[in-house]
Amino acid sequence: MTRRRLFLYLLLNAVVTVLVAWAVLYFYNRSNPPPDCSTIEPAPTLASAVVKVEILSVSGTGSLQNETVLIQNNDTTDLTLTGWTLKDNQGDTYTFPQVTIFPGGALRVHTGGGTDQASDLYWQLSTPVWKSGQLVVLYDPQDIARAFYRVP
Repeated sequence: MTRRRLFLYLLLNAVVTVLVAWAVLYFYNRSNPPPDCSTIEPAPTLASAVVKVEILSVSGTGSLQNETVLIQNNDTTDLTLTGWTLKDNQGDTYTFPQVTIFPGGALRVHTGGGTDQASDLYWQLSTPVWKSGQLVVLYDPQDIARAFYRVP
């Protein structure tokens, strides 16, 4: 009778342990659902052809008057950006007019209004675009990602 009782206690202990572990995991998963990964955009893959252009910074985020994207040509030849686009993950797109960045040169794309200059372009928007965590991507006219920058 002692062996039989010991076996029943061990069996009961195992069943209770399994039920408690299941209950803990069940309620933990209900109160802590997994993150929605469908909202996390993948980083684009850069093209294999080398274009030495870089998005150096996004500054003034959230302020229409101060918001700018700084782009630099790190190549030894001129870089014509005509038809290139600057995009975010919300669908906002700026298309570059006829503009060239000389070797080692840079230009700023301002979100707000103004008159385009050689080193300053204006998107003419009425609200700020850039937010912390957004991915800013520079695409060539063939829609190939050439540079990207994550807004801090």
